Amino acid sequence: MSPGLHAIPSLDWKNALSVFSDTFLLAFPALFSIVNPIGASLIFSQVTAGRERGETLALARTVAFYSAGLLIASIWAGSAILAFFGITVDSLRIAGGLVVAVRAWALLQAPEEAAARKEKQAMQGGRTVTVPNWMEMAFFPMTMPFTVGPGSIAVAIALSASRPASPAWLVFYLAVSAAAIVVAGTVWLAYAYAERLVVMLGVTGARIVSRLAALILLCIGVQILSAGIEGLVVTIMRAAAAS
Repeated sequence: MSPGLHAIPSLDWKNALSVFSDTFLLAFPALFSIVNPIGASLIFSQVTAGRERGETLALARTVAFYSAGLLIASIWAGSAILAFFGITVDSLRIAGGLVVAVRAWALLQAPEEAAARKEKQAMQGGRTVTVPNWMEMAFFPMTMPFTVGPGSIAVAIALSASRPASPAWLVFYLAVSAAAIVVAGTVWLAYAYAERLVVMLGVTGARIVSRLAALILLCIGVQILSAGIEGLVVTIMRAAAAS
């Protein structure tokens, strides 16, 4: 084996699994909290009221597929786009952490307003949206912005900014992408069985779940923010020491 190959850092399976599990456990609660499939399913049941069961299942499956695509695209391309404009990782972490924390705080204080805004996005004039082809609304407005809105995209980009140095970056992105796929799966299940969730939880139960999810999201936002501040302070100290 050539000396050049020895110089390339490697990642053994034990460390790879550790990075994957740690990243997944960070990304899944963050994405689940901001997407909030359980709370959104209550509005989804209103939007699809009176529709045939097969039509509702097809819409839920399509929305989940589109949601996974949006989240994964934000995870893989978001940081690269911002880096193209010269935005550093630490700056992205600070900005992303602030966005996530502010969003979570708003959800924690007034989940009813967030639910009303989502309902307005999914419905027109207080009436269920009716279109000749029901699947035409699968992407807009049911996926974007109802299920995966600007807040969800911001969280996905903020998570991607937490990527470690090579060679663990690929495992990190795979873990965050896996979390996005699992969240999309919960969207499909919650939307497919939205009527049962309404009966089981009711409005009060959904609001309790929303507040708990917002609290978790707030903690994650603070964690991302603190990591960005720490990295920025270290960079400033190193620059000062080198000067």
